[in-house]
Parts: sequence; structure tokens; C-alpha cells
Amino acid sequence: MRRRYGKAGIDLKNQTLSARESNWDKLLKIKTSGRDDSAADCYNYPYEPTPYCVLERLAGSGLITSKDMILDYGCGKGRVEFFLAYQTKSKCIGIEYDERIYSKALENQKSGAASGRIRFELANAIDFRVSEDVNRIYFFNPFSVEILRKVVGRITQSYYEKPREILLFFYYPSDEYISYLMTVEELEFVDEIDCRDLFEGEDARERIMIFQI
Repeated sequence: MRRRYGKAGIDLKNQTLSARESNWDKLLKIKTSGRDDSAADCYNYPYEPTPYCVLERLAGSGLITSKDMILDYGCGKGRVEFFLAYQTKSKCIGIEYDERIYSKALENQKSGAASGRIRFELANAIDFRVSEDVNRIYFFNPFSVEILRKVVGRITQSYYEKPREILLFFYYPSDEYISYLMTVEELEFVDEIDCRDLFEGEDARERIMIFQI
């Protein structure tokens, strides 16, 4: 599963978590809120957007700039793309396997901020070819470890075709994800962005783990 859903927000800089979600959607001129598990199964997990406060922390890390190309697996309605393209001026590609949710991302692109730097593709993650200009990759538990293994194979293949620095960001990683990632010879764990203070409960999974190829 992606994340423990429905966590209570705390007051953050005089703005509740729920208010921040709404205000960012309005600013970016998009609609990305809400969970959707209508097409979920044991391999493909429900749509649930990354909280904006987490994306703020990622954008403020300095690890994503206007020179980067971000690939977001399981992009859903495109929140990661619109936010990072707007905040960091990076270019973004979002891939989504659910045609109905993908159509909502395209609707958002008609009015969303920074749409010119964003591209969405309806694709199966296993079959998707990682282009040579992609150097930042984002995951929010979009699918099972079985699929992740094949996706990482695609990413490493792209790296061998054109060696370059590639950073992989894993938000709210499961123990299964971590156990697998630590065994991949081509991956090196480099850092993590702690997000526990953004939510109540001191959940140890509230972090973004960063790996480099």
C-alpha cells in the first residue's frame, strides 16, 4: 500500500495541512486531491498524491534544478509534475497506467501552471523506456516490488546506454522496497530527507530516501 491514509495534519506555519493542499492546487490551477483505488490490485497500488508539504521539502533540498529532467512513476493526476516544474523550473515526465486517472492529468495540463515543461504518457512502467535525458526519478510506492525490480532494470539499462548521475527519490518507502533497493549492485544509498515533523505520530516511514546510480 502507498501510505497510511487520512493522517491528521498539524498547524504548519499558520496553515493546516488540509488548507495547504487546497491552496497549492488553486495556485497551480489543478485538481489533484483525493484517493482513488478503483483500479488498484496486488501489483498496482491506489492513487494517492504526495502531500504538498513533502514536495516543498524536496524542492528545497537543492537536488532538483532547472537543468534536470524528472520521471515520475505512477504520476496519477500530475501533482508532482506541476509542483516541481513550477518550483524548480525542471522538466517533468509523468507516466500512468490507469487510463481514467491519466485523462485527469491531461485535463490538469490544459490549465495547470508550468504545463509547457510537463509531459504525460499512458504507459505500463515495465515496458516504459527511460530516455537518456532523465536524471531524476520519483516514486511514491506506485507498485509492488515485483514490478519495481523490472523498472530498476529499465533505469539501469538507460544508465549503461548513457552514463550520467541519476538520483532516485523514494517517498514513504516500505520495508520491502528498502530491503530490495539495498541489494541492487548499481544503487548507492546517499541520503534521506526527514519528513516526520510534518505530520503527527512520528512515523518512521515519513522520509524520502535517495539513491544514486
